[in-house]
Amino acid sequence: MSAAARSGRVRMWDRLAASDPGLLRLTAGLRTVTAIALTLAVLAVLRVPVSQLVAGAIAAMVATFAIREKQWGPQAVTLALGLPMALASVTLGALLNRWAVVGDVFFVVLIFCAVYGRRFGDRGTALGLIGFQVYFLSLFVGATPAGLPALYGVIGVAFVCSAVARFVLLPQTPAGTLDRLRRAFRARLAQLLATQVELLDAGPDDVEKVLEELRTGTARLHETALMIQGRLEDGTSDPAVARLLQRRIADAEIAAERLGLLLLTARSAERTDTLTLHLPGAPLPSGGELPVRDEATAALRRDLKALRVLMLRPAGEASGTALAQVRNRLLGYREEENLPEAAPAVQDVFRGLGEAARAAMGLRVALEGPQDESDDSPATARSREELDAEDAAIEISEESEPQEAEPAGLKRPTTRAAVQVAVGSSLAIAGGELLSSQRWYWAVLTCWIVFINTASTGEILVKGYRRLLGTVLGVVAGIGLAGLVGHHTWTAFALVLVFIFVMFYTAPLSYTLMSFFVTAMLGLLYTLLNTYSTSVLVLRIEETALGAACGVIAAALVLPVHTDRRTNDLLVAALNRLAEVTRGAVDQLSGGTGGDLVEQARELDQALADLRAATQPLTHPITPLRSRRDTARYVVALLETCAYHGRSLAATAELLPTHPSIAADPRLRGACGRIVHNIEAIAAHVADPRSAEEIETGPSIASMLEPGSLRTPRYGRVTDRVLRHLQRLDEAVSGLARPLGVAGGPAQPRR
Repeated sequence: MSAAARSGRVRMWDRLAASDPGLLRLTAGLRTVTAIALTLAVLAVLRVPVSQLVAGAIAAMVATFAIREKQWGPQAVTLALGLPMALASVTLGALLNRWAVVGDVFFVVLIFCAVYGRRFGDRGTALGLIGFQVYFLSLFVGATPAGLPALYGVIGVAFVCSAVARFVLLPQTPAGTLDRLRRAFRARLAQLLATQVELLDAGPDDVEKVLEELRTGTARLHETALMIQGRLEDGTSDPAVARLLQRRIADAEIAAERLGLLLLTARSAERTDTLTLHLPGAPLPSGGELPVRDEATAALRRDLKALRVLMLRPAGEASGTALAQVRNRLLGYREEENLPEAAPAVQDVFRGLGEAARAAMGLRVALEGPQDESDDSPATARSREELDAEDAAIEISEESEPQEAEPAGLKRPTTRAAVQVAVGSSLAIAGGELLSSQRWYWAVLTCWIVFINTASTGEILVKGYRRLLGTVLGVVAGIGLAGLVGHHTWTAFALVLVFIFVMFYTAPLSYTLMSFFVTAMLGLLYTLLNTYSTSVLVLRIEETALGAACGVIAAALVLPVHTDRRTNDLLVAALNRLAEVTRGAVDQLSGGTGGDLVEQARELDQALADLRAATQPLTHPITPLRSRRDTARYVVALLETCAYHGRSLAATAELLPTHPSIAADPRLRGACGRIVHNIEAIAAHVADPRSAEEIETGPSIASMLEPGSLRTPRYGRVTDRVLRHLQRLDEAVSGLARPLGVAGGPAQPRR
């Protein structure tokens, strides 16, 4: 293969890895399609009727996508337990279908148990899903007691083919998934660097568009970092390796985000607020003026591109004198004497570039092992020594965090959801049978689905709306496809496989798209079962609308969890995590011990991700409350700003034991007291609006320390950076108080 072809293949693979981190969506789609195709092939050899082909396809799909464990052993156990569950479910479906009332009551009980089973983890969720979906299958194909032996064989074939697809043809190990996620992180980091180059060159008419791309790239990088952190425990055999990877990923993410902020500042007349990167629609300060075209900016453009090349270069090609010279030049910017003559803001960008190069080198060493050191410059050698010292200092804490007590009874989320979905399904059954005595189960299916992965009334409303929209569009497509396919059985099955793959590939991106492909696929299945008609697909729209409405009604009236309450709870959790990270980081920077700061920062990121997901009903375009939507976006953006500064403080504090250039400064503890107090005051006010807690206002963080500390930092630029993060964090926390209605007062004396 030529070098050009190999390079093109690598670039294509990097783009795919960046768009689908870990290739999780691609693998899920291919595995499901493979399981269905194998099932259809085996059943075709056995010459079973079309109705059993449809049943086998559905059973294979359920057996494949229901299992979520990451390790092979638990997956095999769940799949083995799922087969008797499926056989029992289809048996009851065939037997009870003749007695409407008894069958309906059992269906509701089954739904309750399936949702309640989520409290037992991935296995309970999978078995509940298999039980529900196979019961639905029996209704869809009209199973009868006489046809049960044949259905047993079909379902058995489907489960065996699912196992072959999972464990033989498309195996996915935790270590392999983690490796692909790491490649995706590197690819997304390279994409972000490319956007930063565009920002440097963007004219006044293009700068807002590039700024939005910068926000998107930063958010996607953070998303991939969270995905990696969630799979480190399963994907690595050594806890020390997992902790090292977690640290290096965090370092690279922070360095890339900081580099973007410094570039924004270089383009403006004043220092850019971190909020610019996190608030959609926030303009670039000072109109985004073009930088002066001089040697320094030309060198900056060159070095940004060089860093991107180094990040993307495969391990086997990441050596050579030319590449070593580039790496040495970039790392040299960490030394003051190597900075080019330029404006202070531009010099800051070069410093940020040096830190990003150091983070990139640390990431490459962590991912690929020791590198060739023969061409190292003194600056590169010092960076390697720092990284080695950090690696040696990493220790795994054996202390277990106290587990929060889980709510009991109806307050437990799984119990509440089970009761809600049971009530909603009862309403859906009653209303669905009024619409159609044959297709009523579509309303129940929709009611069930809108409760999956939702926790508040607002989330259920938005999910129901998206499913209805996708169903309407899918019906239109299904009508056209049914006319084109006619009675060509295998053409229809081929299209079904295509739709199933696209359904799984698009599911995490757009629930509307997923619903569209599901409905279009069902139109083809109805054609295969000779039950297709335009009225049937229109009835599906009606049943879908009814099921979504029943779900919303049940969520709103039965043990409701209002969106405001859920977002407030998650906001308090995020604020508490922010206070922990800030307190721990500053305590360590002041000479104390801050605990496991990397893990605390991870918990903060996860709490913020949960909050961001919960606010989607408030920020959705269809929401009529525009001011409320803007407030929710502003609060989340401010919290993301706070989280960035908190992560940066934690990362700097982690360097303290190994870097001679960073020394503890006891003055920082007093400066941090006001910030932590204000975070806790805001959390108290959100938890209880009657709280009398007030935030404290006063002089800047720098002025609270010794006079002149910013002009002549006692410990150099690192202390200066810590003060900047604290100052920005103080400003962002005070900014949070305004939209949340927390009163302020003068600062109190603190020790």
